[in-house]
Amino acid sequence: MQTMVNRKKQQQASITRSIRETLAVVMAGGRGTRLGPLTAHESKPAIPFGGKYRIIDFTLSNCINSGIYKICVLTQYRAHSLIRHIQRGWSFWREEFDEFVELLPAQERYETSQWYQGTADAVYQNLDIIADHRPSYVLVLAGDHIYKMDYGLMTATHIENDADVTVGCVEVPLSDARHFGLMVVDDDYRVIGFQEKPEQPQPSPGRTDSALASMGIYLFSTDYLIELLQEDADSPESSHDFGRDILPRIYRDRRVMACPFNALETGDQGYWRDVGTLDAYWAANLELIGVTPPLNLYDRDWPIRTAAIQLPPAKFVFDRDDRRGMAVDSMVSAGCIISGALIRHSLLFNDVRVNSFSKITDSVLLPGVTVGRNCRIHRAIIDSNCRIPEKMEIGVDPETDSKRFHVTPEGIVLVCPEMLDQQPRRHGR
Repeated sequence: MQTMVNRKKQQQASITRSIRETLAVVMAGGRGTRLGPLTAHESKPAIPFGGKYRIIDFTLSNCINSGIYKICVLTQYRAHSLIRHIQRGWSFWREEFDEFVELLPAQERYETSQWYQGTADAVYQNLDIIADHRPSYVLVLAGDHIYKMDYGLMTATHIENDADVTVGCVEVPLSDARHFGLMVVDDDYRVIGFQEKPEQPQPSPGRTDSALASMGIYLFSTDYLIELLQEDADSPESSHDFGRDILPRIYRDRRVMACPFNALETGDQGYWRDVGTLDAYWAANLELIGVTPPLNLYDRDWPIRTAAIQLPPAKFVFDRDDRRGMAVDSMVSAGCIISGALIRHSLLFNDVRVNSFSKITDSVLLPGVTVGRNCRIHRAIIDSNCRIPEKMEIGVDPETDSKRFHVTPEGIVLVCPEMLDQQPRRHGR
């Protein structure tokens, strides 16, 4: 019995040490083209989410909460606002303990340098920097998903199975599975096959309604990763992508393990959202205002960090029957002023102002929006710094909306400053 206890303690110490020796590489250069005009001026990881955060804050917070304090962020597409956000919000590290968030913009560092061709190529072009940090493990992460995950559990899976590569995975409905890279596994969760965005997805073992999708999270030993990326870079047939090229090539000869993503609180299927479309982005934001939301932003054991913007508290003014500032079933962030208007089942980001006699329902208003008097906004996303003119109606008449704004397949209306003949002020977020 004592021997077993000692063995468990040694195993836990080994996992803790492995986490300290892990370098996280966050892929944050994506365009997010399916978000349409919302990413016209900045990358998907920089898009605001949840009232006060940006999408990348969730991945970076997962790293900190998991005990990973060595992080490299790879940027490419319209990276200025993302870089500025990380500099302002993630600069609290202690260099004497080898803690850092390092920004690695795409750049000409070799004679044949070009923009990143795929996820594997992005890491390959920064291999010398990664090697300089001398990590034992490299954890490759996507910087554009919303989730809470303890990467220590993935590290434990990797060590216990003596894996060459461990892939984070999540169950997705079979109806949506064709949008993901899918993994076929045996009863021990060893990967025995891959399907890259298949038209006819194969269900998970023992399931008929879901498939096992890759989360774009990969854990490698550093030496093996360097070997793989060198081989891939020399292959003219490769598109230089982890999910499309590397993993399907190695799973037959090496131990590639799947690590199912489970919720921290319950151990059930964990919360994970791609928010890759405007409809998904709108729905994921409004999920947060529920009585028991699937993503708990109030969890003090797993805090989500972001850049601290100094703003006054939200304020609600006027209290007459015909002019009452109030919000019901909503989230209202710092700096907002609700002046004689009604907010119902909506999420307002920082520094939003809604003027008298206006009504906002089922909508998401991003930072710096101003809504004039007597407006009605329903099932909409209002982009940062829009100034909605008095008496404008949005989300009321689909035909009128389609002529001037962007309307999604599910009827959500996106309004950007350019659509209102206003200058975008992205850097004012």
